[in-house]
Amino acid sequence: MNSMNQSVIRHFTSTGFVIHKNCLLLHWHGKVKAWLPPGGHIEKNEDPCQTLKREILEETGLEVEIVNFDLNLGFKYPEQLPAPFTILVEDIEDRETGKHQHIDMIYFCRPITSETGLQALKPGWIWVEKKDLDNGLPLKNDQGDLDTPPEDVLILASHAFEAVNLSM
Repeated sequence: MNSMNQSVIRHFTSTGFVIHKNCLLLHWHGKVKAWLPPGGHIEKNEDPCQTLKREILEETGLEVEIVNFDLNLGFKYPEQLPAPFTILVEDIEDRETGKHQHIDMIYFCRPITSETGLQALKPGWIWVEKKDLDNGLPLKNDQGDLDTPPEDVLILASHAFEAVNLSM
């Protein structure tokens, strides 16, 4: 898909790389056929941070805080939101909605859920160790096949581990 084409349908999304104890939260996305972190579409009247927290809670059962690395300019109004680490333009092939793009705001997060809650994830979610991601080890998907997370997920995960660990 040509990203300069003005007729392309675009959806705004937020994605969160959730880091806890040197692990990243991922799931096998059956529709996309890839290992991905949680996230989803920004709904009407939501900002990207509200979307991210809502989607992560709905999908995983975890409450998170967004790691904020941007400059606080010190004014009381207007409100500043945490800036995403980066923004990706992703080509999406969807049988239901057709070809479109996601303008995906990428954030780094850490859970604020209790230790017990961290172990009670909704089905399909796994904590993947940093060393396994660094080595590009494949993970067993829901069909029992081994798949490595996509390159962008591995690269962003590396940045997320560094950023979250620096912010502690």
